[in-house]
Amino acid sequence: MPLWKYPVHVLAYGFGTGLVPGAPGTIGTLVGVAFYWMMAPLRPLYYWALTSVLAIAGVFICEQTASDLGARDPGMIVWDEIVGYLFAMYRLPRDWRWLAAGFVVYRLFDVWKPYPIGLIEEGLGVGVSIMADDIVAGVYTWCVLHLARRAMRR
Repeated sequence: MPLWKYPVHVLAYGFGTGLVPGAPGTIGTLVGVAFYWMMAPLRPLYYWALTSVLAIAGVFICEQTASDLGARDPGMIVWDEIVGYLFAMYRLPRDWRWLAAGFVVYRLFDVWKPYPIGLIEEGLGVGVSIMADDIVAGVYTWCVLHLARRAMRR
């Protein structure tokens, strides 16, 4: 199935970054960095609303693409990483140090999958499970980064 024939696949593959061999999730997260860079100037309510819309759309995007590929959670689907990173960066400064810290911490949580992230995928629909573990990794990252930011202010 050609990538560019179906717009939902273009989104699921992170505009092609999910097709990079080796570390598609890591490369796909860079698209999340670009999204964050564009969205960070938004008022917090608008940022949160747009991120929520992207997450809800992600359930459909990921489920449809996984179904078309005949797999439960193919690595080439990176929309979940893009959205997870947006959750991680909510209300953080639009500064390269925070972008880098968010990238590293988010990828660690996404790969490591500490409790209960590893359990989240069980018993959920395909689209929800693909999105949910990355969103929780993003929330964990958000907590770590905001604690670090608070500690640095003292």
